[in-house]
Amino acid sequence: MDRKMLQHLFFLSKFLLKLLGYPQGYHCKSKCLKYMKYESMANKYTSQDLLNTTLVFEVEGGLLRSTSLFPYFMLVAFEGGGVLRGLVLFLSYPLICLVSKEIGLKIMIFIGFFGVKKDSFIIGKTVLPKFFMEDLGFEGFEVVMSCGKKVGLSEFPRVMVEPFLKDYLGVDCVLGRELKVVCGYYVGLMEDVTMIIRSSLLMNDMLNEQRDSHLIGFGCSSKIYDYQQIFAHCKEIYLVSESEKKRWRALPRDKYPKPLVFHDGRIAFVPTFQRTFAMVMWVPFGFWLGLLRILIAITFPYTISIPVFSFTGMGGRLYTTTNSSYSLAKDDIVDMKGKDDPINSQGKGTLYVCNHRTLLDPIYISMAIMKPVTAVTYSVSWLSELLSPINTCHLSRNKEKDSKMMKMLLRQGALVVCPEGTTCREPYVLRFSPLFAEIGNEIVPVAIDAKTNMFYGTTASGFKFLDPLFFVLNPVGIYHVKILKKLSTANIRDQQSGIEMANRVQKQIAEALGFECTNLTRRDKYMSLAGNEGVV
Repeated sequence: MDRKMLQHLFFLSKFLLKLLGYPQGYHCKSKCLKYMKYESMANKYTSQDLLNTTLVFEVEGGLLRSTSLFPYFMLVAFEGGGVLRGLVLFLSYPLICLVSKEIGLKIMIFIGFFGVKKDSFIIGKTVLPKFFMEDLGFEGFEVVMSCGKKVGLSEFPRVMVEPFLKDYLGVDCVLGRELKVVCGYYVGLMEDVTMIIRSSLLMNDMLNEQRDSHLIGFGCSSKIYDYQQIFAHCKEIYLVSESEKKRWRALPRDKYPKPLVFHDGRIAFVPTFQRTFAMVMWVPFGFWLGLLRILIAITFPYTISIPVFSFTGMGGRLYTTTNSSYSLAKDDIVDMKGKDDPINSQGKGTLYVCNHRTLLDPIYISMAIMKPVTAVTYSVSWLSELLSPINTCHLSRNKEKDSKMMKMLLRQGALVVCPEGTTCREPYVLRFSPLFAEIGNEIVPVAIDAKTNMFYGTTASGFKFLDPLFFVLNPVGIYHVKILKKLSTANIRDQQSGIEMANRVQKQIAEALGFECTNLTRRDKYMSLAGNEGVV
């Protein structure tokens, strides 16, 4: 009897056992393995003991709270292959539910990876870490991070999960499914050598290198037997049940092992089947609604466009400061009077300095102050400039030329500058370029935050001309604009350098938003997400 016939008989027996309701895996439990509840690990081992221990853990069963792999493959299909590939995966979901788990996984892998160039697949590094991080169970995370060396076992293709596990959790070795590559492209099929066999070989190599190491296993009781050949190397195995996993808490942001500052992709939600269905139903209607929003913005004055925006879901909230304390004025745009008002006390020559969330930042500032402004830009597409209701002017990245140009624009009217140089989605403020501090005598800091519920209006590796369209495509998009107390630079310019004043404004804006200041720059973002320095 050949090998293929044995494999067919094996899968047939598993299928029949499943139909009969027989608890698969329990009949083949190895008596030499010691199974215990995962809570008992803390009672048996001290923190120092765990630092000298190698943990072999399941990613899906012992770390993630979600029980479905579909959202992650939808991210791969949509972000890596485009809208059509994502739609094909969505329509294939009923078939995936009808077949066995293994066949369903193969279908999702084929749809997500077929024809994708290996060297250009960066989703595992740029998009998936955010969703993996938000799906971490706090209890499972504590178990994994308490051990010195960590080996992760995953049902995902290794290219999907390895960047996250190594970069954020410090996992030493990741054992996942290997994909076939032909002429530099994925063909959507897995290697002939099974993950179990490959993983067992790697485990043997690891044991030979670490003969004195104490190996323990950690995973979910319903999945642990899928990796029994691997866990056979462990002296003890700690299990968590499905009911216990349902009570796991999400990992708080302040417990993240590494700050999540940069990530890419368009989808702003976890694309479960139900949420993806809602997105598919919304997009045809949202496309025309987005075009209507753009048409209203470039055609009508603010007194008309602002109420229409609010009615169609693109609202805004304006906050102002009096004596350095913030007070909510009212929804949308408010009329403020007084000599100390940072809006109405400023006419021509006002320099508004804000953090950067989307390309619409200067437009919402213009709406907030109810006056036309000019925005200095660097990498804005020609389409975005054509559809912009405000004036824009390009920076050359030459300090002398840009300084002269900005001084000239300030003499003509209000100017909006985003010293970060690029957008940041997370609650962080990137390092400010100090050029603005050397130009205007009076600076009005503006703290901005944008909230969307379906699509991100920014990208690092995608088509930038689609950024405004994706933002207005959202069912709801809310902008929070906080006009802060103006800063007179003429009196402190002799005492502080431009860098010190830029850091001061950065800190002021970050405190107003409850964000954290960083030293990261535009170059850091693009090197992390796109592999270049962001030069266009």
